[in-house]
Amino acid sequence: MLEQPDLLKQKAAKMPTELMILAWGAVLLFVHIFAAVHVKTRQYGAAWNTGARDEAMPPLAPVAGRLERARNNFQETFPIAIVALIGVVLAGRTSATTALGGWIWLGARAIYLPLYWAGVPKIRTLVFLVSVVGLALVLSPLLRL
Repeated sequence: MLEQPDLLKQKAAKMPTELMILAWGAVLLFVHIFAAVHVKTRQYGAAWNTGARDEAMPPLAPVAGRLERARNNFQETFPIAIVALIGVVLAGRTSATTALGGWIWLGARAIYLPLYWAGVPKIRTLVFLVSVVGLALVLSPLLRL
């Protein structure tokens, strides 16, 4: 019985880095969701948040709108990261390059949110492009025959 915890530790230690990155990406998705909803609820009120949300509402204030757009952007690109990161694991094509690409993607996406929140233009777009480069590093082994 004492050997089981050691076996579990060994299995946990062998988890591919790409899956750890994906787990942190899921945490970042929660951050996007809760940041956007928190600011939107401050504008529209708790009754809106807990209601059916069927009624037409006035346009979002700038910060709430930016957080919603940042969340939408993350939700649009996260499936690509999921395919890439799980894909290299399933295909047995993980490497230092795919791990680096994953960390670049995650780091850039983590930086992107506060930049969008603060309304920083051009740099935000540059950071987004860095995240795309990270994804390309992860995807490239899957696209080679």
